[in-house]
Parts: sequence; C-alpha cells; structure tokens
Amino acid sequence: MTTAVAPRILLIEDDASIRRFVRLALEDEGWQVFEAETAKRGLIEAASRQPDAVVLDLGLPDADGKQVITELRSWSQLPVLVLSAREREEEKVAALDAGADDYLSKPFGVPELLARLRVMLRRRQLSHQGGAPASQVSFGRVVVDLASHEVRRGDEVVHLTPIEFRLLAALIAGQGRVLTHRQLLLQVWGPEYLDRPHYLRVHMANLRQKIEENPAQPQFLMTELQVGYRLSLKPLA
Repeated sequence: MTTAVAPRILLIEDDASIRRFVRLALEDEGWQVFEAETAKRGLIEAASRQPDAVVLDLGLPDADGKQVITELRSWSQLPVLVLSAREREEEKVAALDAGADDYLSKPFGVPELLARLRVMLRRRQLSHQGGAPASQVSFGRVVVDLASHEVRRGDEVVHLTPIEFRLLAALIAGQGRVLTHRQLLLQVWGPEYLDRPHYLRVHMANLRQKIEENPAQPQFLMTELQVGYRLSLKPLA
C-alpha cells in the first residue's frame, strides 16, 4: 500500500500575521509549509526546498513579487498563486503575464485558497504523469477531440469556427489557469491583434452560446473580470 506524500508549499509573505494564518490553514490540511519573508529568501527556498507550489505576496520589502515570478520562470515551472492586497486589474494582469498561475485578492477565505491550490496541485500532478495531453478532453456534457477538431455536447455535434476552436484549445491547454487577454490574443490571433480585445469578447460570447447549457451563467468558460478567461473542467472544490 502506498502513502500519499503531503504537498509542500512555499509561502513568500512579509506580513507575519498573514504567514501564520496561511500556514495554519495549510497545515490543517496536512500539508508541509516553508516560509520566507523576502524575495531573496523566497528564491533560495524555492531552489533548495523544491516545493510543489508557491504562494506569493506581491508587496515584498526587497523586490516586487512580479520580479520573483520572472526569476522563478527562468528556471522553474512551479505553480505560483499570487496573494495581494493590490486591487488594480493591471497588477493582476501583469502578475499573470509574468507567469503566475492564479491570483487571489486579500482579504480571502481559507476554502477558496485551498481550492485554488488543489487545482494547481492536480494540474502539476497530471503534467508529471501524462506527458502529452490526451486527445479527448471532457467537461460537463462536452467532449472535445483535439486531434480531429470535433466537439460534441451530449449527442449533438457542435460546429465551431476555426477561431472558436483555437480559442477553446488554448483554454484547454491552460489546464485551468487564468489566461490573460494578451496571452489569448497572442495565441489565437497573433501579435498584430493585441490592441483588439473586442475580438476576444465577441468570440468568447459565441463560444459560450455553443458550449454552455446556460450562456448567461457559464459553468466552464469563466471570466476573470478585466483580466482574462479560464476553462473550469470541474468545480474548484
């Protein structure tokens, strides 16, 4: 019989009270927690501890958290969940564009923090196990065959335009990560379309009409307000 190894989480946060709050929440789940209160120490801990995920504050005393993400991404694909009191959408977009996997604004609840980390850990485990993504991906009643470009909802074939299929495929490849408007415009249309975010809104609305049971209340093609979109393959919890 095998015993599951407890996830190892690195928490980079300069506020001692928040570090204690997050540590206790994660340890209550049986997870291991390592702490750092500066960017420099956080990068050292990331390299030496080899955690399964990083929880990162943007407002560190010796560097902006986005610099930590950029440095991490130069040598690691560790999942990074940003925690920050910064409410400007530009900050969220910049952190995600730098390579963060997700963003949670302070104040936040423990259930949402744990749920987002579980999603990141599942994604990391699948990437280690699976190598190349499976040809077929399903969510709800929808089945997408990435090889044949066929999409079905229940027994019905869903006819997508080439742009709609590329958009859906990009969200599937993101494996639940938030993809910013910039990232999606680059992947689906190309760099010459970065100043045309309305293209993305129109095609996402069309895609929801074809994919979602209730496009007005989407369950899978989720909006991160003023930031981007994510594909939710299953509920966060």
